[in-house]
Amino acid sequence: MPTAFTNGEHPPEHREASMAEADKGGDGDGGVATHDLKSLLAADGRDFLVRNNGDQVNISSLDGKIVGLYFSASWCGPCHRFTPKLVEVYNELSSKGGKFEVVFISSDEDEDSFSTYFSNMPWLAIPFSDSQTRDNLSDLFDVVGIPCLVILDENGRILTNKGVSIVKDYGSEAYPFTPERMEKMKEEEEYARENQTLQRVLVSSSRDFVISNNGNKVPVAELEGKIVGLYFSISSFGSRREFTLQLAEMYKKLQEKGESFEVVLISLDDDKSSYDQGFSAMPWLAVPFKDRIIDRLVRYFELETVPTLVIIGSDGKTLHANAAELVEEYGIDAYPFSPEKLGRLSKKRRQRWKHKLWSHYLFLGRKIMSLGRTVSRCLSRSS
Repeated sequence: MPTAFTNGEHPPEHREASMAEADKGGDGDGGVATHDLKSLLAADGRDFLVRNNGDQVNISSLDGKIVGLYFSASWCGPCHRFTPKLVEVYNELSSKGGKFEVVFISSDEDEDSFSTYFSNMPWLAIPFSDSQTRDNLSDLFDVVGIPCLVILDENGRILTNKGVSIVKDYGSEAYPFTPERMEKMKEEEEYARENQTLQRVLVSSSRDFVISNNGNKVPVAELEGKIVGLYFSISSFGSRREFTLQLAEMYKKLQEKGESFEVVLISLDDDKSSYDQGFSAMPWLAVPFKDRIIDRLVRYFELETVPTLVIIGSDGKTLHANAAELVEEYGIDAYPFSPEKLGRLSKKRRQRWKHKLWSHYLFLGRKIMSLGRTVSRCLSRSS
């Protein structure tokens, strides 16, 4: 049974090449294997896949399509978090006429669990009753962790076994998932990084605004020229509440002083009610719940912890990768987070430490002198 990894991806040592090597039908010279979908997905007496309403769909309907083999299970937490993202991408590509299909290959152990989980999926599946084919596919593609999305091109050639991370990072924009498309995506991302603007950071193809907690839409263009803090947060994290209060205090003071400072919440919540409850107590703006750019921003800013407060300068460039500790230590004094301001704060901190160190030395010196006089008196009396 495949293992569910907390990050939803394969272990680092699992490489795409291992899948090609696992295919005895490969070309034998190290090239990437090509699979015939009918022989791959069919079984004796079965040439069809199923939909969640019970309809049977002939495997030949996949001809000429890019196919994602989705290894997943109802008992897998990371799978439950990833499946809605894949559904979003699938529906978007379908609405645009994309030739993309997904086949669910379940690791569930009972049919009720399979059926309940599959009921939320708009794509096809290997019938639960065909455990032999499901096991064979897991072995063939060396699936050791789920969720796993293996993507094959129109000719059955393996494009990638890292479909989960690709879909999470790039969404439907990664289609058709070819190496050339992925290279282009990376080049575009690098260009955006080198030519960063607030618009490029916060705007998507379907949205050019952020929202307030009363539902108003605020165009991102209105934030240009301001210093903007991107606040990455998860409502369930205990440390988030304390930091939010500190940030809110600083935000209120800066607003009262008329400073051009704004905060935009980038919520990593999975639950809408948690998002709504957390955002309702915040005085600033936010990216909508589960917005398509959130995963991209997590990768773009190389997020490692929460809370994280990325500071974007008035020119749209990143001033500080994480100013959360600065807010905690200095509060409003850290504003505007410029290198010059932070340099002065660092200098003051060093001066404070020097003062504390000298005070400590003087205290120890007085103690030593007092001890010396006491020892001297004792020696005088004994003599």
